[in-house]
Amino acid sequence: MTSDNPSAGAGVIEPPGTKRRGDWIDVAEDAIPFERIEAFFAGRAYEPHRHDTYAVGQTLSGVQSFHYRGAERTSLPGGTMVLHPDEVHDGQAGGEHGFRYRMIYIEPAAVQRVLGGRPLPFIKGGISSDPRLFAAVHALLPATDARIETFEFEDCLFELAHALEAAAGGPAKVGGALDYRAAERARLYLHDLPDGTITLETLEAVSGRDRWGLSRDFRRLFGTSPYRYLVQRRLEAAKVNLRHGVPAAQAAVDAGFADQAHLSRHFKKAFGVTPGRWLRMVEMPAGTEAEQA
Repeated sequence: MTSDNPSAGAGVIEPPGTKRRGDWIDVAEDAIPFERIEAFFAGRAYEPHRHDTYAVGQTLSGVQSFHYRGAERTSLPGGTMVLHPDEVHDGQAGGEHGFRYRMIYIEPAAVQRVLGGRPLPFIKGGISSDPRLFAAVHALLPATDARIETFEFEDCLFELAHALEAAAGGPAKVGGALDYRAAERARLYLHDLPDGTITLETLEAVSGRDRWGLSRDFRRLFGTSPYRYLVQRRLEAAKVNLRHGVPAAQAAVDAGFADQAHLSRHFKKAFGVTPGRWLRMVEMPAGTEAEQA
């Protein structure tokens, strides 16, 4: 959708690295079946409409205003928007400089696969300041040129469903007996860095445990999710290759990443530096100041 404001673009806040003017929408090219966007609007963005999905997002800059459930709401950077399925809403800038935001549209059935029949979480007013929910949504909203793979999305979906439930006042944690043997079978499988596309369906077949129960048990037994466990093993393999002189692009593919950019994104998230800067530092002779990235 585009704005009907003929003066859109005047005095707008531009995203880093672009020269675009006026209203725009970028659509991510993900492996997941749900639309994910980043957009900028200087004035009126959307007329009243509704989705049959959750619309989950975060304002990156400016003031984002919308009418929702009988009142005008304001979204600012640092908060999270969660618009419930089938609820009418619109959208417009709440300030003179426009607003930029990211949003993902997730079918309720996907959330329900995690919750297993419990009521869909409802965030009153459509805006939350809950830090756990912010973190869960932020993980689903990287830049649109950063592709989200299926296994990564499944991991994020688990976190999102439970964060939504907790923020809405429902169960924050799910208890029950742990199936250590099933979780250990999955862990050993991931530890060997299997080739090909890995999903929770893959781990379900390997472990003999239903995917969401396995995902819960894995976190409680090993302190991290199956997806993040696999990413860390891949990062370790990439580090070894890099130190042995393998070019970064090849080291990324050999370790199971889609490409060098995919490796760099996860490397910086895990270690706080880029692969190139890390390699320069570990190869720096003792007593020499490391080169800055």
